[in-house]
Amino acid sequence: MSTNQSKIEKLISGLCPNGVGFLELGEVVEILDSQRKPVSKSKRTGGKYPYYGANGVQDYVDDYIFDGTFLLLGEDGSVINKDGSPVLNWATGKIWVNNHAHILAEKKDIALLRYVYFALSEIDVKKVVKGNIPKITQQNLRSFKIPIPPLPIQQEIVKILDTFTELEAELEAELEARKKQYEFYRSKLLTFDDIVGYFPLGEILQRTKGTPITAKQMSEINKNDAPIKIFAGGRTIAYVDYGDIPEKDVLTKESVVVKSRGIIGFEYIDKPFSHKNEFWSYHSNNPSINIKYVYYYLKNKESYFQSVGQKMAKMPQLSIPDTDRFQIPIPKIEEQQRIVSILDKFDALVNDISIGLPAELKARRSQYEYYRGKLLTFAELKK
Repeated sequence: MSTNQSKIEKLISGLCPNGVGFLELGEVVEILDSQRKPVSKSKRTGGKYPYYGANGVQDYVDDYIFDGTFLLLGEDGSVINKDGSPVLNWATGKIWVNNHAHILAEKKDIALLRYVYFALSEIDVKKVVKGNIPKITQQNLRSFKIPIPPLPIQQEIVKILDTFTELEAELEAELEARKKQYEFYRSKLLTFDDIVGYFPLGEILQRTKGTPITAKQMSEINKNDAPIKIFAGGRTIAYVDYGDIPEKDVLTKESVVVKSRGIIGFEYIDKPFSHKNEFWSYHSNNPSINIKYVYYYLKNKESYFQSVGQKMAKMPQLSIPDTDRFQIPIPKIEEQQRIVSILDKFDALVNDISIGLPAELKARRSQYEYYRGKLLTFAELKK
């Protein structure tokens, strides 16, 4: 890495020793928004061409309106990342873009589009995102300022950062392959013959209803030292001080939480927690049942429960009977423990950010973001 930085430093000292110009985006790229066309969902025929919206590919259609290499920036809806940067998508080939994404093309001899992509990843757009539905107007878009060094420097920056993104993509592909392998073995381990007895969840486990947790009780969301988890809806998990939740509503037994509305799923908890009244949870008082085994079995059946929940007209939703009546195989406790031990190791390897590939991917992303920030920091040329 030091050799590449040295090369860039030499280029900067030779080509722009006094700094670089910061130009508005409208001067740097072609903005092709006038050529966009929305297509209603009912008219999308599932063709081979990607149909892009604010945050990426939304669907596929049987025709295209752009052909080339483009940078898409979310206009309204999902337009901002957690770090304040705009939502960007790199798109190549024949594509269709709706009116929820700005479409940017390269202006030759001014800036490499790939360089613009990296430069925009470093800007904070929170101040210009307005309205109940977040929106980046074209006027705001055109006014974003980015440093524009000479093309040889842009080329070297792109070369370095693309190396990082390629390595990250390889790690992501490997991690995805591991996840599929994990899901395959989980399914195999949790498939039983007729010798094993099946029992309804509601008969073999104790169900706990949720509590009507108020906004005040959740006022300390995400405090680092808070010991209590709260499931508030969908995938939302809040962390609160113990004192904010009545003691009677804090569950201390190892449990499986049924997240029953919106994004349906299951969560295993072995620390004090609570959940809102649209959820429920199960625990076991039977020494012959390992609750984490139950969690893994239910997790393996998530797609089934999601399909059940989809039958609701307005929002995916489960009812208590959907899980109470669900039949689950209960092998001997020794077999349950063996399955849990194997799946715990698999789960850590593919999901734990402190172990294996997830940890390596996290480190690589941090390294990439660090060097991106360093490489895209320039002194501004004084006029």
